[in-house]
Amino acid sequence: MAGVNCTDFTRIENTIVVSDIHLTDAEPPHPRNPLWKRFKRPAHFVDRKFTSFLEHLCSSMQGPIELILNGDIFDFDSVMALPEKPRPHLTWLEKVRGLAPEEPKSRFKIQVIMADHAIWMTALRNFILAGNRVIFIIGNHDVELHWPSVRQDIIDKLDLPEERRSLMRFCEWFYISNQDTLIEHGNQYDHYSLILNPVNPLIKKGAKIYMRIPFGNLAGKFMLNGIGLMNPHADSSYIKNSFWEYILFYYKYVMRTQPLLIWTWFWSAMVTLVYSLSEGLLPAMRDPLTMDARVQEIADRANTTPQVVWTLKEVHVHPAVFNPVKVLQELWLDRAILLGLIVVGSFQFFSVLNVFVAISIWWFVTLVVLLMPAFIFYARSVVSGVMPTIEAALRLSPLSARIARVKRVVHGHTHIEQHTSIDGIEYLNTGTWSAAYHDVECTKPYGRKCFAWIKPGGPDGNRIAELYEWKDDGIERIQPVVVQK
Repeated sequence: MAGVNCTDFTRIENTIVVSDIHLTDAEPPHPRNPLWKRFKRPAHFVDRKFTSFLEHLCSSMQGPIELILNGDIFDFDSVMALPEKPRPHLTWLEKVRGLAPEEPKSRFKIQVIMADHAIWMTALRNFILAGNRVIFIIGNHDVELHWPSVRQDIIDKLDLPEERRSLMRFCEWFYISNQDTLIEHGNQYDHYSLILNPVNPLIKKGAKIYMRIPFGNLAGKFMLNGIGLMNPHADSSYIKNSFWEYILFYYKYVMRTQPLLIWTWFWSAMVTLVYSLSEGLLPAMRDPLTMDARVQEIADRANTTPQVVWTLKEVHVHPAVFNPVKVLQELWLDRAILLGLIVVGSFQFFSVLNVFVAISIWWFVTLVVLLMPAFIFYARSVVSGVMPTIEAALRLSPLSARIARVKRVVHGHTHIEQHTSIDGIEYLNTGTWSAAYHDVECTKPYGRKCFAWIKPGGPDGNRIAELYEWKDDGIERIQPVVVQK
């Protein structure tokens, strides 16, 4: 395909949208625990599939092509590699759960990711050298792309000639393609994963400046990074259907390798609680003198106006960090607290009664047993926040489309591919390309490697959108579901 230097990002014929690849560092072998984070082993990388995918695009389409990498392309939260020399000061928590989102440490993480995914980076470089454009939209797992130096590290690693560097662009949380499609990662409709202030994402703690990480990502970083038998990309790997499934999973996998899992979960959840609530309440760093210029830059990169930027910023759900009960429920700490109260309260009642009347310890056990149905009833009444996130994205997409003056919205984030319409707005979700598996052995893949293709062919010269799955031998169209009213 002939290379064309496309500097006008406002017009394009063919747009490809991919999201949630979750590139991170390679997990080193664990001889005594071969299943530990197996999904992070190079054998499960999607680099070669992605290379074949880009090569197919270049050979089958008239260029230039607009490739939109719609958030969570890099997974900074899962990086566990630590710098050796020169070694910065590391806290004990960083040593066991990964580096903090400070600028130098974020730069180290992106360098590690790019080194471990050299094949993926080469594929992207060749795609740009062919004259195609690439737009990165920041998601919740790669929020550290907000650091300008991290973006520059990516550009430098691609080693593009000067005339091709203008074909790359980084957007804060949305992008408008060809004035007909609004593309967002979709985390702003997730109570647990939204960026509180995507215009000003930095916070200051003492003398240090950090990127504010969403609550859901802190939970993944502090909890799942220490529970290596559970895949963070597939809820089914750690959310079971019944109590007995948890018992079976513990007996089959955990008992031999991580017998103190409950303690690991508890202290990790407590750390997540403290970090999420304390950082969530900190004010965003902002400079009133440069605010207009900042918003104008965001608007220019997204092909829109500052007014649209400000309005879309307000279209989000209520952050979970402002609702401590939701945070406790998501971390399962509410159930731990309730169970603790039952045990402590029963023992206290037994102790007081035993002062006046000598009674058997079985009275304490009986009281705990009598109170357990109430605990089980409460525990079963707490529902996951996954489905409300999907519903919120669908419910708010017509509003965001009207703000952006488009008829189509494309999201990622949920890892669930979808093509439907609601209130006259076409809605697509491109699912995930991550190493997601239902099982510890990584033999039962979760999801399909999907992408949205927006192309010419509609009435009056308008573009149409279709959802496809990439397979080793080509692409297969996914039929849209029944139109919603």
